[in-house]
Amino acid sequence: MSPQEPPRRRVPGPGRPRPTGGDRARATARPASRPVSRRPAPSRTAHTIRLGNPKPRLRLVGVGLTLVMLAFVVRLLQVQAVDASAYSAKASENRFTSYTLAAERGEITDRKGVALATSVDAYDITADPKMFTAQESKAPDAPAQAAALLAPILGKDAKELAKLLETRNSRYVILAHRQTPQVWNQIKDLKKVFADKAAADKRNNGPGANVIAGVFKEDSSKRVYPNGDLAAGILGYVNAEGKGGGGLESSLDKKLSGKDGSLTYAQSGGRRVPTAESSEKAAVPGEDIELTIDRDIQWAAQSAITEQVEKSGADRGYVVVQDTRTGEVLAMANAPGFDPNDLSKARSTAMGNAALQDVYEPGSTAKVMSMAAVLEEKKATPATPVEVPNRLHRGDRLFKDDVDHPTWYLTLNGVLAKSSNIGTILATGRLGATQPEANKVLYGYLTKFGIGQPTGLDYPGESRGILAKPEAWSTSQQYTIPFGQGLSLNAVQAASVYSTIANGGVRIEPTLVRGSRGPDGRFTPAPAPEQTPVISQDTAKTLAAMLESVVDDQEGTGTKARIPGYRVGGKTGTSNRVDPATGRYKGYTASFAGFAPADSPRVTVYCAIQNPTKGSYFGGQICGPIYKKVMEFALKTLQVAPTGTAPAGLPVTFEPGPQPAPQPSTRPGPQPGQ
Repeated sequence: MSPQEPPRRRVPGPGRPRPTGGDRARATARPASRPVSRRPAPSRTAHTIRLGNPKPRLRLVGVGLTLVMLAFVVRLLQVQAVDASAYSAKASENRFTSYTLAAERGEITDRKGVALATSVDAYDITADPKMFTAQESKAPDAPAQAAALLAPILGKDAKELAKLLETRNSRYVILAHRQTPQVWNQIKDLKKVFADKAAADKRNNGPGANVIAGVFKEDSSKRVYPNGDLAAGILGYVNAEGKGGGGLESSLDKKLSGKDGSLTYAQSGGRRVPTAESSEKAAVPGEDIELTIDRDIQWAAQSAITEQVEKSGADRGYVVVQDTRTGEVLAMANAPGFDPNDLSKARSTAMGNAALQDVYEPGSTAKVMSMAAVLEEKKATPATPVEVPNRLHRGDRLFKDDVDHPTWYLTLNGVLAKSSNIGTILATGRLGATQPEANKVLYGYLTKFGIGQPTGLDYPGESRGILAKPEAWSTSQQYTIPFGQGLSLNAVQAASVYSTIANGGVRIEPTLVRGSRGPDGRFTPAPAPEQTPVISQDTAKTLAAMLESVVDDQEGTGTKARIPGYRVGGKTGTSNRVDPATGRYKGYTASFAGFAPADSPRVTVYCAIQNPTKGSYFGGQICGPIYKKVMEFALKTLQVAPTGTAPAGLPVTFEPGPQPAPQPSTRPGPQPGQ
């Protein structure tokens, strides 16, 4: 550089700071011979973050993972080893479900195999409450909507159904038992309508609500009585649980019901898995029961008694028809009755079997037993004279007949034909030297005839009647029991008395069941009924002839029971009735009993009507025609031909005149016949 040239100005380079005044002075003062060093300008330094040692943290994480894995291992060992069986059982329980296979209930048929009670296919209507929640059904009030739809179909209350459909923590409820296929078809059609509606709603981006999807069916059976109320008192009914609730349905329930089976299968989501294993125990059907009842004779008896009870304004009535040779009951009809197909309309007072459960004082139909005792003890014959005054004083009472009359001069046969209470008292007084002795003799015959004893039918609720021991008879009972007041019986017992006489004096226990047929088709007859000799065959024939006079003779009280072409033996009865509500005498019991043909008996018919309030209340007037109607029908049904023989024509009266002097007696008080 020459002295004349000005010094060059240094321009800081890029990234180099411009020199300050001091810097410039120092730069000028530096010797020219020393090169200028270019140091970088001092800059601000940032603080350095120093990382910690990672080893402790890794150890901590490792320990935590180890503990977690250890917990999993321990739990796994507990589930798979320690509690394996318990969890396996619980899994099977949740996976497998069991379903009861109901046994088919046996039929009840009449003696010809005609069904009186049978079972038909039916369904139990069930539901899954979970499917009625708002989440599942897509409807907030699904239970109420479904209940409103189902109530008229099932005949149930909508509120009750809604309550069932709202059941919590349950996947199964029964809405209705034993519904007919027609009912399920209605529900099935309803389900299809709602399913189609829900599918269409989904296609339109709607929720697809279906309030009826959770309703299902289970196979079951329904008890049906094809003949309605026919023989309902005998058959009884089946209750809501499918068990016999009355009558033979109850007493024979074990035989009829059979044994239920079971089906166990795998399920998922409430539905059966078709490819999974299953086990089945087949149900054993119940036995079919064949009764002694003849459906047609039962119909005739039931129609006749129902009509007369309504016509007479009576409380009730019964008719019993019995085969005199076997003791088999051919009909046992009650009025009013009930229809076991629809118990909701049945009156509780009509749902039993009154012919076996009602007890009442029989009245004059019981006089045949008194006459049997007198004849068997040989204290008189049908022709023995019995002078019957208008009134008779015995004990603390003054006895009379049903009508006022002058002194009757009757034979023993006439006493029965005209149904004289006084004559019966006088006749039975001959059974013993004293009245207590006579009472004991009569009591013995009454018990052998079955009074106060079980009938042998072993029917539920059957009454054995009332017959006190002779030493307990009151003063008046000593004289009223011979003509049918002061003791009680049921209608079957009364019929059995006449069947005993018709069967030659041998009592055969009544029977209702002929036998049973098992699932294998083999028929097993019922045990033979017990037979008890009561009176001799000669006495029985004599009584049969005397009973003919009641119907055949113009002096008899049973002329309305005559059957053209047949010889008929029978007896009327009209007794004071004890009102069940008050325990006092109120109204009457009208009755008629007899058999035909009288000389070769085949059928016994007994009729009784309680408390008739319209028209006549005499047994011969209102029960005699029923006897005739039912007996005619039974004889034709059984094809019993008339015998063609003439009646015995025993005398009813005798001509008064000098009589043998009475034998002395040690018994105090008036003598028989006085």
